[in-house]
Amino acid sequence: MRPCWVEIRTRALEENMRFLASLAAPHAELLAMVKANAYGHSLALCAPAAVRGGAGWLGVTSVEEGIAARALCPDTRVLIMSGIARGQAAAAIQFELTPIAWELWQLDELESAARAAGAAPGSFPVHLEIDTGMSRQGVLPGEISSIFSRFAPGSPLRLEGVMTHLYAADEADGQATHEQLARLDNVLSRISAAGLFAEWLNVGNSPALLAGQAQPIGELAARHGMKALLRPGLALFGVVPEFDPAFDVEVEPPSLSRARAALKPVLTWKSAVVGVRSVPAGASVGYNGTFVATEPMRLALIAVGYADGLVRSLGNRFHLLVRGQRAPLVGRVSMDQSVVDVTDIPGVVAGDEVVLIGKQGDETISSHDHARATGTIPWEVFTRIGPRVARTAV
Repeated sequence: MRPCWVEIRTRALEENMRFLASLAAPHAELLAMVKANAYGHSLALCAPAAVRGGAGWLGVTSVEEGIAARALCPDTRVLIMSGIARGQAAAAIQFELTPIAWELWQLDELESAARAAGAAPGSFPVHLEIDTGMSRQGVLPGEISSIFSRFAPGSPLRLEGVMTHLYAADEADGQATHEQLARLDNVLSRISAAGLFAEWLNVGNSPALLAGQAQPIGELAARHGMKALLRPGLALFGVVPEFDPAFDVEVEPPSLSRARAALKPVLTWKSAVVGVRSVPAGASVGYNGTFVATEPMRLALIAVGYADGLVRSLGNRFHLLVRGQRAPLVGRVSMDQSVVDVTDIPGVVAGDEVVLIGKQGDETISSHDHARATGTIPWEVFTRIGPRVARTAV
C-alpha cells in the first residue's frame, strides 16, 4: 500500500466526547458533528466512537451521509444539517433520519412522503431552522408564521426542535452571539403563542461550548420549556478553536482552559521517505526550479502531494517531521510527492516515517500550523485530506 495514511485514535474521540458532555452538563445535551466524513477523519471510524462516548445524536450534512450513519449506528438519532434535497423525503423517512427544514417545499415534500408511508399524525420529527443573522439557511423571523400551518393537527410532521447557527461564537466579546440568542428568544415566544411546542432547542457549536455558552443556551431553552442541544464538531476531534481576539489569560472562560488541558487530538497524518539522494550546489528541485541548492544537500522524497491534501503553496515555506526534527519542504509540492531537506538530520533512510500532522519526538505540527501557513482554518485542513489517504483506527 502507498505509504500515506491517517491514524485515528478512536479512544481519544470517546474521551473527548465524555469531556465535552461534562462541560455541557447540566445545562445541555450534545450532538456529535460527524458531517463531511467526520471532518475528514472517517465517518465509519468516528460515528461509532462518538456513540460509545455517549452521543445520542449525530449530525451529518445530507441524506446520503445520514444513510451511511444509520448503517453504522442503527439506534442513534441522525440529524440532517443541510436538510433534504428535492426528491429525498421518502429516503429520510425510510431510514428514520431527522431533517432540518426551513423552506415550505421541504415541509411539503416531507408531509407527502410521510403520508404515503402511512405515518401517524405527529410521528415524523422535524427541526425548524431560524435565520438569526447568518443569512445562509433558515427561515427569517418575519416569515415564520407561514411555517406554522405545516405542523397543524393531523399532519404527520412534528416540530421536535428549533435550531439556529451561531455564526460568530469564536469572537471573544460574544456580542453577536448575545444578539442572535435574543432574536431566537423572540421567535420561540411566537412559536409558543401559535400553540406549537418543540422539545429541543438546537443551538451552539464547539466555540460556543468552550466559551461557556451552554449555561445561557440552557437557560433560554428552559424558559420555553425545552431542552438544549449543542453541536460540537472540531473540539470533538481534539482541536480547540482559536478565538478572535484571543482571550486574556486572566479572563479566559474556565471551560476553555479546561478544554486546552483535556482534549486529545484524534488524527495523525503520516507518510514515509521513498528515497534519499545527495545533490550538488546549484541543483534545481521540483517543478520550475523554485528551489536551487546553495550548497551540497541531502534530499528525501516523500510519498505525499497535493492530491493527498498537502497544499501546493506550502513548498519552500513549511516543514514536515522526520526522525523527530523539522525538515523544510523544498521545491514545489507535486501531485503525488514532495521533497524535504534532511541535510542536517543524520541517518534518514527510505522507509522512515514522516509526520504531516501530529507529534514525533518532541516536535508537533498541528492543524492550526497548516491553517496559518495557508490562510485557512483547521476545518478545511482536515476535510481536504484526500479520499485516497487511508484512515486507520489505532
